[in-house]
Amino acid sequence: MGKRVLILTAGMGAGHDAVAAELARRMTAQDVEASVLDVLDLVPLRLGHGLRRMYAGMVRSAPWLYEGIYRSFFVSRRPPPASPLTALIAARLERRLREPAPDAVVSTFHVAAQAAGRLRDAGRLTVPSLVLVTDFAVHRMWLHAGNDRYLCPDERSARTVLERTGRPATGHAPVVRPEFRWARRAGDRLRTVAGAAPDDRLVLVSAGAWGVGRVMETARGLAASGRYVPVVLCGRNERLRRRVGGVALGWRDDMAELMAGAYALVDNAAGLTCREAFACGLPVISYRPIPGHGRDGAVAMARAGLSRYACSPGELVETLDRLKDEAVRKRRIRRAGALFDAVPAERVIRSVLG
Repeated sequence: MGKRVLILTAGMGAGHDAVAAELARRMTAQDVEASVLDVLDLVPLRLGHGLRRMYAGMVRSAPWLYEGIYRSFFVSRRPPPASPLTALIAARLERRLREPAPDAVVSTFHVAAQAAGRLRDAGRLTVPSLVLVTDFAVHRMWLHAGNDRYLCPDERSARTVLERTGRPATGHAPVVRPEFRWARRAGDRLRTVAGAAPDDRLVLVSAGAWGVGRVMETARGLAASGRYVPVVLCGRNERLRRRVGGVALGWRDDMAELMAGAYALVDNAAGLTCREAFACGLPVISYRPIPGHGRDGAVAMARAGLSRYACSPGELVETLDRLKDEAVRKRRIRRAGALFDAVPAERVIRSVLG
């Protein structure tokens, strides 16, 4: 393998890591040596671990606090201010770039994009720096004009990035594992796992890898409608799984098979789980999204026609009811599925490597 690429991620939930891992797999298949680095591991004294715990705690127990931080520091048209954290990560990343030196750097997390852009702008990173944006709502922490190129979730977000950075930006196909594309709209694995009757309409309710958000209320509302059987995806939050009154699942490695048997996905984060559902042909409804980027991402997906955003328990049930119309259902699936017609991210990166 003559070329090397370093993929930067951060373990804030599972989405960024999953995208980085799948991208590395695809690059390896194209004879490119790919390595993945969590930039939070570059922070000394395990402070990166502390930042991860602090963020998870805010989203879980003080969402109003995270919302305030997000609105104050992430949402602005002005470039983000230089931060000690970014400077520290950039300095340590510069040392990591020498062992061995990559031919390109790809960031899949916004702090990584800031650190790599800073190094590239200062001439301390001498190879192309690309940013693979994983948020549909592109906030300013993703944006640094020192980066060479941006790969965005869709053309709408790409236009925003180009306008605000002046750097080349294009849409790319979602980076999801291939089994989600192969999944079929039939199968009984989910029905078996849930212990459901043949005519039950099973609705997946996602709480993300950390099991956050008001998903218990969501599940109770769906069950009370008498029309749907909620299956709550609790991620790694075992406490949540024990508290859910109905069907609740912990961390799963067979999500593609489960999605293949679901009626719809009710999501609260607008992250990778939504893209996996799009790949499976599973309609997505955003409801009670987590604050900050979760809410903004849900709005952005709905505006792009990729999903629906329900604002009340009644609206959630009504939105699910409309999916019984096969024409409506196919139209929504087709709109989201068109994302995968865009150029694959690995092809863009391979062209940059030469």
